[in-house]
Amino acid sequence: MPRSCNTLTLSDAKRMLDAGEAKAVSMDIAYNIAIVDAGGALIAFTRQDGALIGSVDLAIGKAVTARLFDKPTSFMAELAQPGAPLFGIEQSNGGKVVIFGGGLPVRIGGVIVGAVGASAGTVEQDIAVAESAVAAVLEG
Repeated sequence: MPRSCNTLTLSDAKRMLDAGEAKAVSMDIAYNIAIVDAGGALIAFTRQDGALIGSVDLAIGKAVTARLFDKPTSFMAELAQPGAPLFGIEQSNGGKVVIFGGGLPVRIGGVIVGAVGASAGTVEQDIAVAESAVAAVLEG
């Protein structure tokens, strides 16, 4: 019997990018925003004019990390501190795990269908941009 796979679509990703970009504009910060599918593969990415070049890989890494571990990257950061249970986890997966806020898994109907990563501002601002992106697909 065939199985179906629930994942974000390109249409979903475009809505998410639009919402994330709008939030970034409201904060007057140029952002990098990445959307990955249920398998952690990049669906869509935007780099607003003037966004930090160094944040490109961070945005993508945050999205992938949120999907790999199905947790917000801010939560992973707490668990990865010295003496915490996941200390050193950022060295896993080829060293591409990003463990500071701005990456969020996307759940629809209790199923993780992808993730978003945002990078360019403070951790709190990155989380706010990512949350705006997630809200767009949940409302749509």
